[in-house]
Amino acid sequence: MTSFTPLHRLVIAVAVLASFVTFLDGTVVTVALPAISRELGGGITTQQWTVDAYLITLSALILLAGSVADAYGRVLVMRIGLIAFGIASIAVAAAPTPVVLIIARAAQGAAGALLVPSSLALITAVMRGEVQSRAIGVWTAFTTAAQLVGPLLGGLFVDFMSWRFVFLINVLPIAVTLFLLARLRLPEQARTTGVDWLSGVLCAVGLGGVVYALIEQPHQGWSSPLILVTAIGGAVLLIVFLLRQRRPQPLMPLSLFRVRNFAWGNLATLFVYAALSLNGFVIGVYLQQGAGLKATVAGLASLPITILMILLSSRAGRLSGRFGPRVFMAAGPLIMAVGALLLLFVSEQFDYWWQVLPSMIVLGIGLSLTVAPLTSAILGSIDESRSGIASAVNNAVARVAGLLVVAMLSTIVGGTLNLGGFHDAARVTAALMAIGGIVSWIGIRRPVAQRENEPVTG
Repeated sequence: MTSFTPLHRLVIAVAVLASFVTFLDGTVVTVALPAISRELGGGITTQQWTVDAYLITLSALILLAGSVADAYGRVLVMRIGLIAFGIASIAVAAAPTPVVLIIARAAQGAAGALLVPSSLALITAVMRGEVQSRAIGVWTAFTTAAQLVGPLLGGLFVDFMSWRFVFLINVLPIAVTLFLLARLRLPEQARTTGVDWLSGVLCAVGLGGVVYALIEQPHQGWSSPLILVTAIGGAVLLIVFLLRQRRPQPLMPLSLFRVRNFAWGNLATLFVYAALSLNGFVIGVYLQQGAGLKATVAGLASLPITILMILLSSRAGRLSGRFGPRVFMAAGPLIMAVGALLLLFVSEQFDYWWQVLPSMIVLGIGLSLTVAPLTSAILGSIDESRSGIASAVNNAVARVAGLLVVAMLSTIVGGTLNLGGFHDAARVTAALMAIGGIVSWIGIRRPVAQRENEPVTG
């Protein structure tokens, strides 16, 4: 087995820390939502917008950021993103009203968009083959752990300090990443073509319009002129965005989707990450508002998933590099679907150990089998010269999935996140996971390079 070189280790450390900041901030907020709405007001709508304001800009601008990283250099773009993310985090922590909070969260998402594609592109640019699969496995273990440990950290800050300190957690990782980034010496590609800024605007405004309509329609109704205008206008802008991608040097090269594993892998990503986002949001909020747990205890609920991810993800990435990703990408989501259905045992007489823990264990096993092979299958199918935009597209798909499912939360849970709504969310989560597994089994194939590199036997 090929070992990591010192350069590989430094690249992995930078990639993990830079992505850690973005993913941590996307999930650490979950258990803080009840405290935020209590202090600033706005109920479930404020909670939805606190999550989705971040995801709108992150999702919409990740594509633009991937193109910018390929054009101007991944290290430079990452450095700018880290500094901007730190400034926006301080603004969120100091927000006096829901409107200021939501605007600052949107700024955080915009800065975060600069980090994720650049970090993964560093790995895919420096490493290929089984070493790349192992590196992505390590990246996946720690960045996914960041998403899962976020609720625990958030709960500790909410219970013992204030929800405002939740958004300052990332200051230390940002400082460490900037220090390591200064030591990283990589030959950056020369700037190639211009960046399609108009496509970035079309994508951002289009997504914003659709999400606004989905979040606000339970209060205003589909007959509201504002809801109709934002929904239809947003959809039209997204269609124009897609049509514009047929021009030379597009922001999102549609030719990427002619690569089988890239196309089917992103379709699987859409369903799996929608399910993960829905499950994370609902568990973080219901365990506090429905089951009456403290924020810290609610955050601890998902700790078994974190532990299993750290223990198993790197190994799953290594096995995927050796045997191909298809079986892992099919089995993992199906196992997670079973885990989601186990949450139907949650009742009014709440008991974490018998009603929630089994689900967390099964979800953790399934997630560990899924994420590293999924990422490796998608990015390993694309040439290194387009690794930045390929990473950006995949991350955009994952964030858009979470964005849309959180925007539809009121519809999914019937307007109130009570026990019945919690069970409805568990069923929808299981269905989305199962579809993701089926899509993977149908569409994913073992990369040709892996088959060619196998030793000849017999």
